[in-house]
Amino acid sequence: METLTSLLTETRQTLAQFDSLTLAGLPLPRRDQAVLALGLIVLLAVAVLLARYILRRRPGRTDIALPALLQAAITRRSTLAPVRHAPFFLFLAGLPFMTVAIADPHTALIEERATFPGHRIAILIDASLSMDSSFATEQLGWGNTYLANVSAADYFVRRRMEGSHRDLVSLVQFGGEAYIVTPFTNDYENVLLSIGLIGTPEEFDRFPDHGTLIMRAVSRGVELFRTFDFLNSQGNLMVIFSDGQDTHAVYEGQSLDDILQEAADNEIPVYFIRTAYNQGLGDVLPDITWKLAVEKTGGRFYPAADEAAILQAVHEIDELSAGEIEVTQYVAHQPRFSPFALVAVGLWSLAVVCGLGVKQLRRFP
Repeated sequence: METLTSLLTETRQTLAQFDSLTLAGLPLPRRDQAVLALGLIVLLAVAVLLARYILRRRPGRTDIALPALLQAAITRRSTLAPVRHAPFFLFLAGLPFMTVAIADPHTALIEERATFPGHRIAILIDASLSMDSSFATEQLGWGNTYLANVSAADYFVRRRMEGSHRDLVSLVQFGGEAYIVTPFTNDYENVLLSIGLIGTPEEFDRFPDHGTLIMRAVSRGVELFRTFDFLNSQGNLMVIFSDGQDTHAVYEGQSLDDILQEAADNEIPVYFIRTAYNQGLGDVLPDITWKLAVEKTGGRFYPAADEAAILQAVHEIDELSAGEIEVTQYVAHQPRFSPFALVAVGLWSLAVVCGLGVKQLRRFP
């Protein structure tokens, strides 16, 4: 029963495709093959009729002349007589559908909107010179604070990928300036590749700007949300990995509160994982300032003094209540032959059932 229900559902969904299809707008890349197949079928049908006519026509035995009788009196035809040709008509009705199916119709480009559980996440990684300080780790990358942060970002993305989320993730690397490494994408593998590319000592040494201006990175993150037209969407958040060694109070005429207020106004909570080895809350001078600022956005400030604190912060951010994001997907060359083939097979199957099951309908043509 369950199999039958599933089959009926699939059939209904396949036939429902006719609602969005217009034959005039469907590309038919195998049109020539379809015309050839139709021609062969017609020739075969004509050959069968001709052969049957020749074999059944026997002069003197099959021809009867009744010159003295009124033809109308003995050749009364029932009004239902044409019904005996129903299987043949069903066969003919299925031919156009099968011809179109053989021509392989498809839609060149389909735009689909789908909703998934997840967030739009901007990951900001500090690559300033102060990140070249020691930070003891066992599970995360080792060498300095920067590599530990990059490894923590990688760990965070992998946790999101293993869950039921379908996030849109972007990656920003910053120092005195902020650089977009990867714009928003739902391709986790692409984000992990980008994190891996910037997560080496050589890449850290080659980073062009080792200053520290976290406010610039936050501002760039908000700009990124604006560029993708996400500011009015639910489920946005920003995650900062930094040692917090930034005492700048003003950036381009805006104070820290002004810049964070922009994030708050657009409902982008900021989660700041401050990684400084053996440094608790308040041991780094700007801690309290950043704590108060990010909490105004609805986010949290994590003073991570060791690897366990980093991992705990990552887990807490990962366990946020799932939001929903709407993704526009583009599918190229989607095949659309199935509804046409289904109708043709249905008509031909009905013709076979009528011809074999009802003696009076065994007439071709």
